[in-house]
Amino acid sequence: MAKKLGRATWLMDSFVSVSAFASSAGKKESEGPFGSIFDYVDPDDRFGQQSFEEAESAMQGLTLQTAIEKRGIKPEEIDILFGGDLLNQCIGTSFALKDFRVPFLGIYGACSTISEGLLLSSLSVDSGIAERTANITSSHFCTAERQYRFPLEYGGQRTPNSQWTATACGAIILEKGIEPPFIKAVTVGTIEDKGIVDANNMGAAMAPAAYSTIKQFFEDTGLLPDSFDFIVTGDLGLVGSRLLIELAEADGIDLRSRHLDCGKMLYEIDRQDVHAGGSGCGCAASMLCGHFLPSLKSGRMKNILFAATGALLSPTSTQQGKSIPGISHLAWISGEA
Repeated sequence: MAKKLGRATWLMDSFVSVSAFASSAGKKESEGPFGSIFDYVDPDDRFGQQSFEEAESAMQGLTLQTAIEKRGIKPEEIDILFGGDLLNQCIGTSFALKDFRVPFLGIYGACSTISEGLLLSSLSVDSGIAERTANITSSHFCTAERQYRFPLEYGGQRTPNSQWTATACGAIILEKGIEPPFIKAVTVGTIEDKGIVDANNMGAAMAPAAYSTIKQFFEDTGLLPDSFDFIVTGDLGLVGSRLLIELAEADGIDLRSRHLDCGKMLYEIDRQDVHAGGSGCGCAASMLCGHFLPSLKSGRMKNILFAATGALLSPTSTQQGKSIPGISHLAWISGEA
């Protein structure tokens, strides 16, 4: 049974192994600096479907099936599947997974969903509630634009601090085992709201939540940033990453030399015209499954803190002028026993 440390961190009691993982992405993502890492890239972002919402579901189904095949199991050998996305009522996930016939728990953490899934999956495996779990999440540029901003045909001008929602997906299978990577600990984040009301400034809205969770992990465990190869955030982009560093430095914590952000990594920001970087559930999920987990498995990295970040807004709350709460959950992922 996982041991609770401090206020919000749980240390795994057993070896919770990442036994398989897979990622998919769209055309723009394949043209970025990490374009070669994905298991599948769709040439036109439609994944053979008529609508973009159907395309996102197809992308999820393809990614989960790839992870299952990599592990060499059947869907019925998964005890619990955690999944979610950005769409209303998480329809991208529910339509994607209905034919897998796997016990399903829908989750919503906005762009932090992959971390939330890892947290719930690892605690379920460590406690013995489940022998094998999976988690999945995705985002699609066109579905997110339609829901949160304007139809693509509108052609609205994007602000400099706005971010590009990734067309991407990641799926992870966890179980007790002896092969790395391992989930060593998880930290549950708190909702942080600093009054940001600009829905185009996701980085500023999410940075306080990322810092709160990272700081809580260090307080709970007594570890320091130099215990890790990298401290990875989900999709703070240029603006949020800068704010995270500044918040940490104000408390005397140096994250600058070890911090990486998936929203800054996924695209070549200037050349691809994504303004402040990438965002969306699939941004962190695809980078974790395509880059960081393979690096931990191969030994190129030994330990990372992975803290995806989410903005807990909706079109309704934005239209009513509400501020944007943020959330971030964290997983310590290790390539060492």
